[in-house]
Amino acid sequence: MLAGKNIVVGITGGVAAHYLPELIGQLRFRYLATVYALMTSAAARFISPIMVAAATGTPVGTDIFVDAEQDPLAHIHLAHLADLVLVAPATYDFIGKIAAGRADDPVSLLLAATPAPVLLAPAMHDTMWAKPILKRNLETLIGVGYQIVAPETGIQATGDSGEGRMANINSIIVALGEMTKNISKKEKA
Repeated sequence: MLAGKNIVVGITGGVAAHYLPELIGQLRFRYLATVYALMTSAAARFISPIMVAAATGTPVGTDIFVDAEQDPLAHIHLAHLADLVLVAPATYDFIGKIAAGRADDPVSLLLAATPAPVLLAPAMHDTMWAKPILKRNLETLIGVGYQIVAPETGIQATGDSGEGRMANINSIIVALGEMTKNISKKEKA
């Protein structure tokens, strides 16, 4: 279902960002999707944009001002090119930002401009995942059509155990495949 699809991956600043090259590689080489990536500046502190560019095989947007010198409408072009958008890891801060309608980095600008379906893969400490304000922000996003692949329970970066680990790569790919099936059903209707 993902073969030939243009998937734009937005990477935000969380420890789980280190899983993204493997996820992108599977999307490209096993599922034959074309993958583009954008990163927040916080994401670039967890994982190298060069590593992400090597995984996607395409340039990676990391700064709205620097990227604008090369293509001032890059976020619009990618927004309309995307068949699917994945944000992984979707951090507590980023979820709050987009629920409030803010768009001040490459990933949030993409979300503000895309008509494509969006899948969020939250990742955070279990105490953050349990906060009522986070639940409210997720409900807001679900209410406007975003989809969520729920985090898993397990050992977290702090050594604590709880719900909040980003969903595993297979679960994310399955969720993207389900979104593709739903798109196909809507197009046929």
